[in-house]
Amino acid sequence: MKTFEHGGQIDSFAKELGCEIKDIIDLSSNINFIKPEVNIDFNSLDISAYPIYDKLYEKIANNYKIDVSEMELFNGGSSAIFTLFKHLDLTHCTIYSPAYLEYKKAAVNFAYELRTINRFENMLLPVKEGSLVVFVNPSTPDGTYYDIDTLMNYWIQRHCTILIDESFLDFCDGKSATKYIKEYDKLYILKSMTKFYSSAGIRVGTLVSNEKNIESIKRFEPMWKLSQFDSNYLQSALEDYSFKRISKAINVKNRIELEKILQNCELIESIYQSSANYILVKLKNITAKHLQEKLKPYRIMIRDCSNFDFLDENYVRIAVKASSANIILKKALEEIC
Repeated sequence: MKTFEHGGQIDSFAKELGCEIKDIIDLSSNINFIKPEVNIDFNSLDISAYPIYDKLYEKIANNYKIDVSEMELFNGGSSAIFTLFKHLDLTHCTIYSPAYLEYKKAAVNFAYELRTINRFENMLLPVKEGSLVVFVNPSTPDGTYYDIDTLMNYWIQRHCTILIDESFLDFCDGKSATKYIKEYDKLYILKSMTKFYSSAGIRVGTLVSNEKNIESIKRFEPMWKLSQFDSNYLQSALEDYSFKRISKAINVKNRIELEKILQNCELIESIYQSSANYILVKLKNITAKHLQEKLKPYRIMIRDCSNFDFLDENYVRIAVKASSANIILKKALEEIC
């Protein structure tokens, strides 16, 4: 497996099996399976004019209860990550791992001195003063939500630049770190709109920080980064005001269903408690690649997590999808066992 490979490679999987993409049950991708109601006629959009983002900024700011001056939009969360790593005048980075692989990729590409701290063993290890620290909350690939107040106080004492990734926070009732924005001037928060709003192809990510930091980043950013299609789709999605409540409730219900299925599977040694829309599992007497092969006849994809720091070939991530997908997975695991 490639070092920075991700889940959701559904095209190649369908081609390998000789079937249509619609026939695949993709449990490798952590994109929300529930979609917001979008009422927009894309044919009516005026794409002859340059896009104006004022309304989009206002809707996103209202959604996250921040000021418009405290955010900047990017062409997806990964773009925001790479921009910030390039923008910061720092040489050392500590990533609490396992974590989203784009952070390690960005650190390597921009020649940071990189250190990883194993979240599963000891999160209280010392951090280099003045360094960049990266923390994903809820985490990937296990979905653990952390109360990070103690860590925040420690990082602040160490004068660290802090990046908190809250791409999956909408899936749970956890507290956002945005409350620290006005208290600490070296804090950045990533909000990836694509995960919860099921729009990976739209590519909209948001960096949140204080007004001064945002102004500094904007100086080096192009004027137009999002298309009219990106902007109008997300505006319409954010106008589905019942979506967040309904989506969260269904994802929780289906995650509980999935947990029960996995608890009854003899191939599984342990299950990590998740607050997101995916579950990390440690396998017993079978590797991730072997299980992937056994699930191919059922056209089921799962995520091999062996390329995450501190995980090996016995870990897989299984995404929360529709109840019908849970039923098919249950049948497949019972037959495989």
